[in-house]
Amino acid sequence: MRFLIVLLCCVSLPLHAQKPKKPSSSEIYEQLQQLNFLGTALYLAAHPDDENTALISYLVNDVHARTGYLALTRGDGGQNLIGPEIRELLGVIRTQELLAARRTDGGEQRFTRANDFGYSKNPKETLEFWEKDEVLRDVVWAIRNFKPDVIINRFDHRSPGSTHGHHTLSAMLGVQAFDLVGDASVFPDQLKYTETWQPKRLFFNTSWWFYGSREAFEEANKDNLVSVDVGSYYPAYGLSNTEISALSRSQHKSQGFGNTGSRGEQIEYLELLKGDLPSNGNLFEGIDTSWNRVKDGAAIGEILNEVEANYDFKNPAASLPGLLEAYPLIQNLEDTHWRELKTKQLTQLIKACAGLYVEAATGQQTAVANENISLNLEAINRSDFPIRLQNVVLPGGEKIEVAENLAFNSDFEKQVNINTGAADLTTAYWLKDEGSVGMYKVTDQKLIGLPETPREFKAVFNLQIGDQLIPITTDLVYKYNDRVDGEVYEPFEIVPEASVAVKDPVIIFANAQPKTITAEVTAYTSNLKAQVMLQVPQGWQVSTPQQISIAQKGETKGVDFTVTPPAKASEGELKPQLQINGKTITTKTVTIDYDHIPLQTLVLPSTNKLVRLDIAKKGNYIGYIAGAGDVIPESLQQIGYTVVTVDPGQITPENLAEFDAVVMGVRAYNVVEELQYKQPILLDYVKNGGTMVVQYNTARGFNFPNLGPYPLQLSSDRVTDETAKVKVLNPDAEILNYPNKITQNDFDGWVQERGLYFPDQYDSSYEPVISIGDEGEKPSEGSLLIAKYGEGHYIYTGLSFFRELPAGVSGAYRLFANMLSIGKNDQKIKQ
Repeated sequence: MRFLIVLLCCVSLPLHAQKPKKPSSSEIYEQLQQLNFLGTALYLAAHPDDENTALISYLVNDVHARTGYLALTRGDGGQNLIGPEIRELLGVIRTQELLAARRTDGGEQRFTRANDFGYSKNPKETLEFWEKDEVLRDVVWAIRNFKPDVIINRFDHRSPGSTHGHHTLSAMLGVQAFDLVGDASVFPDQLKYTETWQPKRLFFNTSWWFYGSREAFEEANKDNLVSVDVGSYYPAYGLSNTEISALSRSQHKSQGFGNTGSRGEQIEYLELLKGDLPSNGNLFEGIDTSWNRVKDGAAIGEILNEVEANYDFKNPAASLPGLLEAYPLIQNLEDTHWRELKTKQLTQLIKACAGLYVEAATGQQTAVANENISLNLEAINRSDFPIRLQNVVLPGGEKIEVAENLAFNSDFEKQVNINTGAADLTTAYWLKDEGSVGMYKVTDQKLIGLPETPREFKAVFNLQIGDQLIPITTDLVYKYNDRVDGEVYEPFEIVPEASVAVKDPVIIFANAQPKTITAEVTAYTSNLKAQVMLQVPQGWQVSTPQQISIAQKGETKGVDFTVTPPAKASEGELKPQLQINGKTITTKTVTIDYDHIPLQTLVLPSTNKLVRLDIAKKGNYIGYIAGAGDVIPESLQQIGYTVVTVDPGQITPENLAEFDAVVMGVRAYNVVEELQYKQPILLDYVKNGGTMVVQYNTARGFNFPNLGPYPLQLSSDRVTDETAKVKVLNPDAEILNYPNKITQNDFDGWVQERGLYFPDQYDSSYEPVISIGDEGEKPSEGSLLIAKYGEGHYIYTGLSFFRELPAGVSGAYRLFANMLSIGKNDQKIKQ
C-alpha cells in the first residue's frame, strides 16, 4: 500500500490518481505563511533524482519561498527498476515521480525539451545530441517565467569530465542564462508571452564530494560559501525537514531511490557564483520578500499579516473576513506575475478556510470526441460562513445557474450532461511530434517546460463568499468505488474511437518461415465496426485486411495476420491501421499504471519493427533469473528459445540441470539478496557442464565475493558512444564464430551505448573477447569475458543487450545466440 505524508500542498495519493486537496488546520496556516512571502528560488540540474530534496523542502517549509526544480530532462535514458518501460515511457514515469516528489516537499516542477539520451562523459559529448541554443533558450524561458530571486545549481560548471556530461552542462547553462535573462535582445520572441528578469544571486550547491574527500573540504577556504542548516523540525507535521526530504526522494521508485529519513542538524553549503554574498546565511538577504515588494502591496500586507497573527487553529473560517478583504486588492495589482500567483494561493486558502469541497466527477475514465457524458457536480460548505453557489461553468462553456445558499454541512449535488466536443486527444504534449535523439519537438511556446499537458476539461464553481464573487476551478475526474481501496480517482481522458496495436514493439524472424501476428483492437465506443490491416515493408508479405465488430466499449479483440519475411536479412516498419467510416486510425492508446503515480493515458503512433535475421542457434531451453527488470526473456523467445523464469528460491541442482543455459538478468546480484546463498549452486551448474551468462551489475557498493568462478572485479568503466569502434581480440574465439560468424557489421545500429560497468580486474582464466573505448580514452577489454570452468562455460558481459535486443539490433541477437550456444559446436545447428 502506498502512503504519503500530507504536506503543504495538502495532497494525498490514493491508488491511480490524486484525491482532492483537503488541508488540515496546520497546513492552512503554512499556506498562509507562504502567501505572505514574496520570494522565489529555482534549483537547477539535469535529471529526475538529481535535485537536493532537503534544500528544496527547507526553502518551501522553513523559508516559505516559492521553490521550483528545473530538470533539463525527464530521465528518459535511465533504467527502470519497477517495470519494462524504457525511453519515452520511462520519461513519463519519471516525470510523474518528480511531481510526486514536489507534492511531498512542496516545490514546483519544470523541464526543458532536452531528451535524456543516456550517459555522456562530458558536455562536448552531450552537445552532439542536444541543441545547445535550444536548451539554453528553454532555461532562459523557465527563468523568465518563474522569476526566481535565487538560482541554485546542483553541479559545478567548472569541472567537465568529472561527472555525467548532462550534469556539468546543466550548471554551465545555468551560469550562462543568469546573465542573459534580463537582456531583451536574447530570445526576443519569448517576450510576446513573458518579460525579462534578473535574479539576484546564483549559487552552486557544493559539498565535500566535489572536493574529493571530507578532509579536503574541511581544509578548504569557505569565505565564499553560505551554510544553511536544513535539519529543521516542524511540529505541525511531526517531521524533520530531512524526513520530509527522504519521503520526497523515495518517490523516485523507478530508480530504486528509496530513502531513510534522518533527524538533527544537516548543513548544506552554497558557493556564491554571481551576485552579492549574504552575510547571515539568509539566501534572500537584501531582497524585499514582503508585500511591500509590489506596488500597492503594503495594504495587502497589513491585512494578511494581521490574519496570520490572529489565525485560529480551531476555527480557520475566522480568517475569511480578512482574506476576503485582501482578495480585490490582489485582483487590482498592476504586477501581473504576483497578481496571478497570489490570486491562486489566496483562492485556495479561502476554499480551505471555509472547508469548501467542490467536485465535477464522471463515471467513465475515457471518452471520445463529441460524446455525451454525465457529470456529478458537488459542493459543500463546512463552515458557518455564508456562501452562495451562483453558477457552474461546465467544460465547453455552458453555464448552469444555481443561485443557492450552501448551508452549513449540507451537500449540494446536481447531475448534468455535457458533450466533449472537438476535444484534443490525451497524451504527453512532448510526445505528439517526432523529435530527435537529443531533443523533443514542441511547437507551442506556452507549453515548453510544463510538467504535464494542461487539462482541457474543467468546471468553474462561481461562489459568492461574503461580498466577493470567487471562481474555484476543478479538473473533471473519474471516480469510482473499489471494494478493497474504497474511493479511487483517476484522470478523465479523451481517446480515439479505437486503438490498434501489435504487442511486441520488435518482431524477430529467425528464418524465412511466416509468423502469425495479432493486431489487438480496443474499442472506446460501443458497436465499433472497423477494417483492420497491417502495412509491411517492401519485400514482406501480409494476409488481407479483415473486418472486426466490437459490441462493448472497453472490449479488446485480436485479429490474426500471417506475415512472411523475405528470404534474406531485412528490417522495416510494421504499421497497424484501422479504417472506421472512411477515417484512418494509426494510433495506439497506452496506459501506465503504477500505485505511486496517477494513471497515465497516452495516444502514440502505432508502429513496430520487423527484423528478418540471418541467425543460427544451439540449445533451446533457457533458464532466466530476473534482476532489476528487462525484456530479455521475451526477446529470446522471439528467436525460438523456450525461456523459463526461475524463482531464486527454486535454484537447485536438479532444476538447473534441465537448462541448456542459464542467464542472469541485469543487476541481478545488486537486487536479489538470495543469490548470495544460491551462487555456489549456479557455479556448480557451470562446473558440471552448463553455460551461464551474467549480464551487468552496478559497481558502486558492490560486494559479491564469488560473482564468477574466478576473481572478478567490477568498475565504473563504460562506453557511451554506441558507434565506438570494436576491436576483436581473438578472431578465432568460438563465441565469435559459432554458430554465427560475428563481424564488425554486427556492431552497427546499436542504440544509446555499447555497455557499462565493465570489469577492470579479472583472473587470467577469463578470456577477453573484444576491446572497445570512447574517443580519447583507453579501450576496455572487460566488456565480454568468457571462462572455462570444469566442464562448462561462464560468461560475464557488460554489453547493453538489455537495450539492444528490445531495439531489434540484429548483431546483438546473433552475439547473444552465440553466448548461449558456447560449447555446443559438436551438435547439429538448429536454424
